[in-house]
Amino acid sequence: MKRLRRRNRAGVTLIEMLVVVTIIALFAAVVGPRLLNRGDQARVTATRVQIDAFMTALGAYKLDTGLFPTTEQGLNALRTMPQNITQWHGPYLPKDIPMDAWGRPFLYKFPGEHGDEPDIVSLGADGQPGGEGIHADIVSWKN
Repeated sequence: MKRLRRRNRAGVTLIEMLVVVTIIALFAAVVGPRLLNRGDQARVTATRVQIDAFMTALGAYKLDTGLFPTTEQGLNALRTMPQNITQWHGPYLPKDIPMDAWGRPFLYKFPGEHGDEPDIVSLGADGQPGGEGIHADIVSWKN
């Protein structure tokens, strides 16, 4: 008789297991989307920081050479000396030109359409021009 009672008390009942699984599922449903949104925001922030780093390096490039790289030279002019450029004292970036946070190349244009500085654009999460939220373009001329 004593053995029978011990067996009944040992282990976890199916109801207890279902309660635990339900609590975990509710927690994941509430917290999961918030965590995923944080990852998207982190990508946007990282891309903005990278554009700011490009703009700083482009400022140093212009101080040395007297002009910004052309659209054809692109951001690679920050790492490799372009032809017919004197007073280049680069490389102006410590590593190769990175991709944006979604693994796509940044778009570079000079002369730009938004002032005297180059335009640098990341097309955001969707990789298409325009968009809203995390799909919005991240650009050098807006903070």
